[in-house]
Amino acid sequence: MSRSQLNRGTRLSSSGADDTGCHILHVDMDAFYASVELLSRPHLRGQPVIVGGAGNRGVVLSATYEARALGIYSAMPMARARRLAPQAVVIAPDHRHYARASEGIMAVFRSVTDVVEPLALDEAFLDVSGARRRLGRPTRIAELIRARIYDEQGLVASVGVASTKFVAKLASTRAKPDGLLVVPVDQVVAFLHPLPVGALWGVGERTEEQLHRLGLRTVGDIARIPAATLQRALGEAAGRQLFALAWGRDPRRVIRDEPERSIGAEETFPVDVDDPVVIAGEVLRLSERVAARLRAGGLAGRTVVLKVRFADFTTITRSRTMAEPADVAQDIYRTARELLDALALQRARIRLVGVRLTNLTDADSIPHQLTLGERDRGWREAEQVMDRAADRYGRASIQPARLVVRRPWEDGDEGP
Repeated sequence: MSRSQLNRGTRLSSSGADDTGCHILHVDMDAFYASVELLSRPHLRGQPVIVGGAGNRGVVLSATYEARALGIYSAMPMARARRLAPQAVVIAPDHRHYARASEGIMAVFRSVTDVVEPLALDEAFLDVSGARRRLGRPTRIAELIRARIYDEQGLVASVGVASTKFVAKLASTRAKPDGLLVVPVDQVVAFLHPLPVGALWGVGERTEEQLHRLGLRTVGDIARIPAATLQRALGEAAGRQLFALAWGRDPRRVIRDEPERSIGAEETFPVDVDDPVVIAGEVLRLSERVAARLRAGGLAGRTVVLKVRFADFTTITRSRTMAEPADVAQDIYRTARELLDALALQRARIRLVGVRLTNLTDADSIPHQLTLGERDRGWREAEQVMDRAADRYGRASIQPARLVVRRPWEDGDEGP
């Protein structure tokens, strides 16, 4: 398939496509987490690189296209990824770096239009209808966004340009890597119908199996059967939605984003853990990560949520609202530890723990920060020093002494 034509959309690097009526852009970063890591490791460019959690229970967060060529994909268990690509370089994720890069990317989007709907750190929908008079046609705006992200962040974005959110997202996927795909309004049906049914939103593995049993393999097959037949097979709502999507009908508008409602972090242990000291240590470690992300975003939170997943995959959450918003790890940990102690786990085997802050507010708007006690001010200043060290040397370069301990799965110890 040529680089100039892809599924009857137009993949290009110039403004030659008919983008009349195509006011929706879906911008998606290419191998975002891996690409961010390569910014500080340029010597790894061109090599298979995997970003993911340590240990056999970790999963792949991102992989370079060289690693993907070896069969690696996001959410793959790390143990399998290592077997498929033993030569790949594995990097532990550092979410602070990704959040910082995302802020720069989102700033580019918002400089173009205020109608931005982020879907994740690395992708968003944009409605550029209001920016046309100032910046030109949608395709030119898409090219401008790609160029600015590369110039300012050193990262590559792919963009889908279409008349609906659904088609724009499909277009950006098929533009990857480093591409721009325009689907003109009069080519939407021709673009959609050859695609497999799994390309439709809402079609997971089970729904795909149901459609295959009905003899439906492509989007065009779905479009050509009576809508009533589809509704009987899948249910009225699902059948109606898939039939509409198969004809390119998607009335949803791009919705302006709201402030982040929560910030959290969680850790899946490489082995099940029943040592309360180790579990409490991980809660402290997670509290440090959450607090750093809060400070990086200029936020503070009042409600601490503790998540615990047991060895049998049973999961519970507990929450407590503090008297005042906090962005200091010691305050977050103190509340999370109280929640942990209240569970009275004794020697229960734990698979995962998580800490999350909700009920967020702008840190600058908190009156009490002007009258902090010396103890609280000392913790905040200490953690700000840790932030600066982490920015320069990595998160493990400086940390509380309580975290400088051997965990049961380290140094060859198989743990409980």
